[in-house]
Amino acid sequence: MTRRLRLTALLLVAAFAASGCSTVGRLNPFHGKDKNKEVAEGPRIPVVADDQKLEVAATLKGAPFSLPEAVAVSEWPLPGRTLEQSTENVAAAPNLSVAWRRGFGRGSGRGVHVTAPPVAADGKVFVMDGEAGVSARDAQTGGEVWHVNLRPGEDKRDKEAFGGGLAYADGKLYVSSGYRLVAQLDARTGAVGWRTRTEQPVHAAPTVAGGRVMVVAIDNTLLTFDATTGAPGWAYQALTEPARLLAASSPAVSGDTVVASFGSGELVALHIANGNDLWNEALSRASRTNALSEIRDIPGRPVIYQGDVYAVSHSGVFAATDLRTGQPRWTLPIVGITSPLPAGDVVFVVGKSGQVVCAARESGLIYWIQDLNAGVAKGKKKGGLFGIGGKRQARPLWSSPLLVNGRLLMASSSGELAALDAKTGAVDRRIRLGDPVLIGPIAMGDKVYVVTDKADLIALR
Repeated sequence: MTRRLRLTALLLVAAFAASGCSTVGRLNPFHGKDKNKEVAEGPRIPVVADDQKLEVAATLKGAPFSLPEAVAVSEWPLPGRTLEQSTENVAAAPNLSVAWRRGFGRGSGRGVHVTAPPVAADGKVFVMDGEAGVSARDAQTGGEVWHVNLRPGEDKRDKEAFGGGLAYADGKLYVSSGYRLVAQLDARTGAVGWRTRTEQPVHAAPTVAGGRVMVVAIDNTLLTFDATTGAPGWAYQALTEPARLLAASSPAVSGDTVVASFGSGELVALHIANGNDLWNEALSRASRTNALSEIRDIPGRPVIYQGDVYAVSHSGVFAATDLRTGQPRWTLPIVGITSPLPAGDVVFVVGKSGQVVCAARESGLIYWIQDLNAGVAKGKKKGGLFGIGGKRQARPLWSSPLLVNGRLLMASSSGELAALDAKTGAVDRRIRLGDPVLIGPIAMGDKVYVVTDKADLIALR
């Protein structure tokens, strides 16, 4: 399997054919038999009008806006750093030069994929490879502190699995895995505190809040566990969806409210204490010209910032939603598989096409658009003789953004790191990383950390 096909399998194990959505179930090796499969009946109401266009607002072109001052962070305990999955402007790695590069286990290959965002705390960076091998690395040198393999071997269903993630809280490391498990480790030694099996694979990192570990399983169920014992708590079942991406997002928490997104395109707010739902919004936009728009998944993390929830769906809806009422404040027609980044007056989002968009948080009007894939022709062949025998050149996929010293950092499936001026969208630098990257970078102290598809941890200073 080629590198591009492996990357595509990670994100899009779904396809539409004349035979309908049943094809998807056969193509997805992790789908299994679902005795309780239910598909929502009735029409889906698009929240984005068919004629809405993505363009810079004439009144905002070249206009100034405010960004927070860059502040150094001492830990990165969740994929989005805070419980709200929101991080503003980080002070780190002013030179963006490679300090070191260390391998940490099995990289992506046949049947396995590296998908877990790193987390960092107490002078260590925690990573997980493609086969549930979890390790702690010294944040300054990259040296291994400990390594634990959580891959179970007794269940035939666990011969092939991928995905999951990490979260740090109160000296413990919490792990979720596509191998159908959630576990707690001692962050200092790697010793396993508890391990709880799940009915379905978990492809997303956990969120730990209020004494609960919360994860979204592949069957669109939000599961909770007692953080101390691992005992299962309440669960919330969203609409099941036969066509979805094999990726999932981590819930965001603000006060007593948890917001989760699902493969059905639902954005749901719940009481963290009991799982009672507060509101439910469907980020859906149908397209007569693109069958893949029917995949309504929201694989990026929802982000809570100053009373609003920001999320982008694969079906082409980027929305700002009032956290208290669930009412959409504005929407934009953006197809996305990443997490938005609100900061100051604006919110940044990376579209699946490679466009980076800077929009006003209050209105959704656009300040600037930068196409990171400009000049890369979709489907263009590279090499060969007169276009014969060459390999087809795919347009890169780009990660969620990180705002560092006023620059937006995104990594790509072509092995490149791009730095954009956050105020103007101008490309400041492009750095070759050598291997594909689909996971957004994080920061701690004076360094930025990037995890590659080949299970390498790269530190930039």
